[in-house]
Amino acid sequence: MTAPTDLQEAACGPMQAALRLNLLYWLCMYAMDGILGYFVGIDPFPSTPTKIVLFGMSALITYLMAALLFRLRDRFSFLQKALLCFLMAAIAAPLFASVDFIQQGIFQYPGPVYPNPASAGYTLIEGVSMLFGWSCLFVAVLDNFEVQERERLLAEVRKEALMAQMQALRYQINPHFLFNTLNSIAGLIEEGAAVRAERMVHSLSSFMRTTLTLDPMNDVTLAEEIALQQEYLNIEHERFSDRMCFSCDVSDSDRSALVPSLILQPLVENAIKHGLGSTSGPVEISLSARREMDRLHITVENDMAQGGTPVKRMPSAGVGLNNVSQRLNVRFTGDARFTHGPVSPGRYRAAIDLPWRSA
Repeated sequence: MTAPTDLQEAACGPMQAALRLNLLYWLCMYAMDGILGYFVGIDPFPSTPTKIVLFGMSALITYLMAALLFRLRDRFSFLQKALLCFLMAAIAAPLFASVDFIQQGIFQYPGPVYPNPASAGYTLIEGVSMLFGWSCLFVAVLDNFEVQERERLLAEVRKEALMAQMQALRYQINPHFLFNTLNSIAGLIEEGAAVRAERMVHSLSSFMRTTLTLDPMNDVTLAEEIALQQEYLNIEHERFSDRMCFSCDVSDSDRSALVPSLILQPLVENAIKHGLGSTSGPVEISLSARREMDRLHITVENDMAQGGTPVKRMPSAGVGLNNVSQRLNVRFTGDARFTHGPVSPGRYRAAIDLPWRSA
């Protein structure tokens, strides 16, 4: 069996809707005809078989009309489609009236049946009205399918554009991070610590292998993100083992929160570069996270030299922190905040506020 073509797949939805619409529409017409006959004193039950044949034939006619309307859906404007519906209804109405007349002859057999112009005119008007009403309803169904298809295509385009932007922002992290880490390795080499530099290169290779496999569009749990940052800290620990102290204050329940992958990387990297890099004394780097109602608050703090230039004014700090801000804006469309700056003469804080989502 061969696979269906794109045209067959596209036609599947509207034509299935035409079948369901046929069934519902002509069942309603049959019910209304019976109710009208009851109020004018006509018993609807004896004529039930003939009405079933009449409305069954009408359903076949309207399905053929649906197939024609579907094929011509892209060639006419809405007004032209309405005129086409009326034209098809006017052409099919005599067939509707003929079937009704034949049915009357069968119903009154063996008695004679004489043509009644007034009755034939009413039947023609009834046929045109019902067929035109059905065709207009199907045109509305077609338009609805077209609107849904356009919305689906637009959503796909937006998703692709968002993915491209997220990838560009995510991949911007790697060169920036790599530049800083290579500087650290060069510093170890200058200090004569070749063994430590070698361990740092191996740790860097492992860390880059892990981060490059992450999908920019897929979130990770906060626990996984913290584990990644601890891997990064192990790299920097080779150089600053005697001066760096890291603490993490996150409850087990909060670790299940979902966050964009590597969103903490620039914050931890910034804390090391401008904390340990701006002072010769011990530096504490602390990471904390807590849930407040439907929000998740994450902070990264570090010691810095008192009286020094604020980190946010350092040119080399702009890439990483700006990247965090842009990624949050793109990912949460304005529903997340990122702030950073000194909180005391010797303390710097970067804070993320985003919607709470859990795995």
